[in-house]
Amino acid sequence: MDTIIEGIAFGESPRWRDGRLWVSDWGRGRVLALEPGGHETVEAEVDSFPLCIDFTPDGRLLLVSSTDRRVLRREADGSLVTHADLGSADTTPWNDIVVDGRGNAYVNNIGFDFPEAEPGPGFVVLITPDGTVTRVADDLAFPNGMAVTADGATLVVAESYAEQLTAYDIAPDGRLSGRRVWASTPGDHPDGICVDATGAVWFADVGNGHCRRVVEGGAVLDTVAFDRGAFACTLSRSGPPTLYVVGQHFGAPEDAGPTGIVGAFAAPAGGAGYP
Repeated sequence: MDTIIEGIAFGESPRWRDGRLWVSDWGRGRVLALEPGGHETVEAEVDSFPLCIDFTPDGRLLLVSSTDRRVLRREADGSLVTHADLGSADTTPWNDIVVDGRGNAYVNNIGFDFPEAEPGPGFVVLITPDGTVTRVADDLAFPNGMAVTADGATLVVAESYAEQLTAYDIAPDGRLSGRRVWASTPGDHPDGICVDATGAVWFADVGNGHCRRVVEGGAVLDTVAFDRGAFACTLSRSGPPTLYVVGQHFGAPEDAGPTGIVGAFAAPAGGAGYP
């Protein structure tokens, strides 16, 4: 592993866009972009935990501001505007986001106040480009990372507490159907995920401190060890295929200081699909 950056308070939601790696530091409410040479730029600041990100097809940054239950959009002048109102009825945390090639965004809610409350069923909403919010999936056991396949036909959701990746067919209007187990991950609790150019899925696992590459059906192709909790991963889309893993020592004492890092590993194939 090559360490790309250290000193992140709580790293999550890595994304590859236009030759740069983007990472959300939930602990500081910042979205960072990393240049190939290691230069770091603060692209947005939002006081929210979680603070997951993705991009519209035309390149505008979307941010899930879980604290005030909105999805924000960064405009060309850097201002943040409301892209969608997620409503005030559910006060449980909004989590991951993925945007497909049509500009439809999928955002999930874990369904309970982690870690204090008893686990409850999570769900997924669809946000169309005009900001309309529709609930499209229910009864998920801690929905975490999400990805859309390269053909735009399938949404894959990591169900951390069910130890599996769950798939849905995506209709032309963005609605979901055909729920099925894409891959069982016994003993693993998949968190952030990404799709590679062969159609395999990488998932990060916090408790086991690794990332695994699996195919539909569950066969494990590759495993890379991380020296702390692996929270999420993404793949490069240019240059040598590289897997970027974001994580930290989960539950470390506050006086330990920031333990979040981004690590890089050589990968068999580059990224595909969304994010």
